[in-house]
Order: sequence, then C-alpha cells, then structure tokens
Amino acid sequence: MLGKIIFCVFLLFLVIGIILAWPVVKVRWFSPAGALSTGGPDLEGAGAMLYEHVRHLSVRIGSRSFYEYGKLEETKAYIRSTLEEMGYRPEMQDYEYEGRLFSNIIVTIGGSGTSGETVIVGAHYDTVPGTPGADDNASAVAVLLEMCRSLRREAPSRTLKLIFFTLEEPPHYNTRVMGSAVYARAAKARDEKIHVMLSLEMVGYFSDTEGGQSFPLPLMNLVFPTKPDFLAVVGDSESKELVKKIKDSVEKGDGVPVETLCASRWVPGVALSDHNSFWKEGYRAAMITDTAFYRNPHYHGPGDTIDTLNFQRMTGVLKGLVQAVRDLAE
Repeated sequence: MLGKIIFCVFLLFLVIGIILAWPVVKVRWFSPAGALSTGGPDLEGAGAMLYEHVRHLSVRIGSRSFYEYGKLEETKAYIRSTLEEMGYRPEMQDYEYEGRLFSNIIVTIGGSGTSGETVIVGAHYDTVPGTPGADDNASAVAVLLEMCRSLRREAPSRTLKLIFFTLEEPPHYNTRVMGSAVYARAAKARDEKIHVMLSLEMVGYFSDTEGGQSFPLPLMNLVFPTKPDFLAVVGDSESKELVKKIKDSVEKGDGVPVETLCASRWVPGVALSDHNSFWKEGYRAAMITDTAFYRNPHYHGPGDTIDTLNFQRMTGVLKGLVQAVRDLAE
C-alpha cells in the first residue's frame, strides 16, 4: 500500500512539473537535431510562394531589427506591395517612437454576420539584430501572407483581420511600443469585439529525428513527443476549449500533428509573443508555434537561415491554419 501511495504522489508531481514547464520560454534550451530542408526548386504552388517570401525577407533583406530602420522599412514595403498585388488595400497603423514612424500592416476581410466580432491572426516581421530570421519570424510572415491569398475571396460571418506586427523583439518586447500592444490598446479603446487572436510565432522548423525535441525538465518526454514534427498550440488556463478547437481544425485542414498546452499566464514562456498583448486587454488569444529554441538550435542567431526550414510541412501548416480561421470565423 505504501508503495502505491508513493507512486501516485510521484505521478502527481510529474504532471504538475510538465504543466509548468512546457518549452515556450525564449531562452536557449535546445537540442542539436537538424531540420529537414526543402529547397525552392523542388517546390510547387503554395510551397514555392512560402519559399519566395522567406527568401526575400531572410536573404535579400536579412536582419530586420529596431536598430536597422531601413531594413524594417524594406520589409514593410515588401509586405505591403505583396498584399497589393493580391488585390488588397492594406491599412497602415502608424505610430511614432523616438522620432521615427513604425507601422502595423492590416488586411481586413469584412464579415457578413451581425455580431460585429473579429478574428485576428498576427505575425511580427522584425528580428533581433544579427539574424536572418528565417524561422523567427519570416516563416510566420510567409504563412500569413499566403493565408491572405487563400482567404481573399472568403465571405466569413465574423470579420477577419490579418495583421503584420512591428517591434515584437527585444528591446521592445512587453513594452507599450510593441506593435501588437499598440493595436490591442487601440482595439480596447474603440470597443472592438475580438472573438479570438492567433499569434504565429516561428512555424517552419521540423525534424524527423527521434529525440530532437528537447524539454526544460526531465521526464517530460514521457508525455510529449520527442520527435519535433508537430505544431504546438499554446493558451492560458482559461483557453482549453479554444485550444482544442484550433487543434481539431488544423488537423482537419491537412492532418498536421498538433500538440497543445493550456497553463497559467505566469508560467515562463506561455506569454512570450504577440498574443500576450491581447491577453492584457482582456481578449482571448493563443500562440501557434514550432516550439522555437526547444528544437531549433539557430534561435536568435546567424544560423537561422532559409536552408534549415521545411517548406513542405509549412505548406501543411498553412492549409491547417486556413481551415482553423474559417472555423473560427463561422
């Protein structure tokens, strides 16, 4: 009997440890497993477009940090011109900081319903200094651009807003000048009815190597996969129903494996992207991620290059997210 009690206590503490330590903290915990690279010449359709976006952002432009204002402006111009070629007229949410103009880029697809609610999908287009930022966050920008292309003829019930945010990375993360914080505060002030916000944060690094997915605590591999071939949906402790709905939609869209975590916002890492700006204003939100540094050894470094990404799987992510947005906008 004593042995059973000890075993149950051990399992209880193991579950608590796993819940509190999902690998989403932006620090350098990673494993050396390599990604599956899929080059441009072998790609067709959406995969080829994703590749071209990432190539333009990470190769032609490169590092796109706050300290490289000209590169940020180049990136903004690329996103804007690409959207205009699709037939959109993107709105620029401009704001001034330290004598310079920074912009969130907004695509709106009007809803046909009477609720007045919006569904927001966002991705930041800046980087930390010195990195090409292929996964962080050109991968998400590319997926969001192609989501705009896929959804441009939609007639959703809820209004869709697809937003490219500026100044997500340090030194402005979690400050009032973070692009998503600027948007979320303005939305709250005008009483925008946001049904849900999805933050796309690094969605291009995948591997079929067993053991390639690392974790911050021992024994987490007993519950979560050790093969980094899945997409993660992360929400707060009040988001279980939302996170499950996103997972089901993504998997229905293309069968991309999805793992989920719902935990308190104070758990380190759970709030580390643009979705946190919306949580602060009382909106529902979730993060979509490849788990960043827990599988990608090039996080925030010069090795975060286009050849480390898997564009075939990113195409699956794109299809799954388009399905998720359609479902959320019903």
